[in-house]
Amino acid sequence: MIAKLTGTLDDFGPDWAVIDVAGVGYLVHASAKTLDALGVRGDRVTLHTELQVSENDMRLIGFASGAEREWFRLLTGVQGVGSKMALAVLSALSVEEVQRACAAGDAAMVARAQGVGPKLAGRIVNELKDKAGALPAGPGVSLAAPAGSASADAVSALQNLGFKPQVAAMAVTRAIEELGEGAELDALIRVGLKRAAG
Repeated sequence: MIAKLTGTLDDFGPDWAVIDVAGVGYLVHASAKTLDALGVRGDRVTLHTELQVSENDMRLIGFASGAEREWFRLLTGVQGVGSKMALAVLSALSVEEVQRACAAGDAAMVARAQGVGPKLAGRIVNELKDKAGALPAGPGVSLAAPAGSASADAVSALQNLGFKPQVAAMAVTRAIEELGEGAELDALIRVGLKRAAG
């Protein structure tokens, strides 16, 4: 599975970008917020990705952070929310806003996303309310940790090792408290692993 791409921004449109990685152009679908953060053609970019495979389609979805990818997974786990709908929510609201809306049960805020009616917005906040409260947004691991930042990469690494998102985020937050803000990625993963396993 392709989990991350680092390369040159080759081209982009309203809901997609082409990332050139060593001469191979990857077409990546993304939220408006992620596309806005990419910069201009020729810029070096890093995207966290999710490969979606269906009977007649295969698409790569790109995210500015591991946290945005995690919320995409949570959103697409809600009945009636496909990848396009999840990207619409993440285009209208930042990761922090989605978390706040779900934690507070604010369906009206989620309904600001294009194509999301009040009924579906209600289902989203009801199903994700508990999960939103469990995801920390502390100073160590802001849910909008910039793509490629040590904290975001450490959380992603722990998730890849099988830890749940909130456990991984909490473990890295504790590791940052212990090691300090400028901690190296390897140290964050090592200490985070101990905290997550403990």
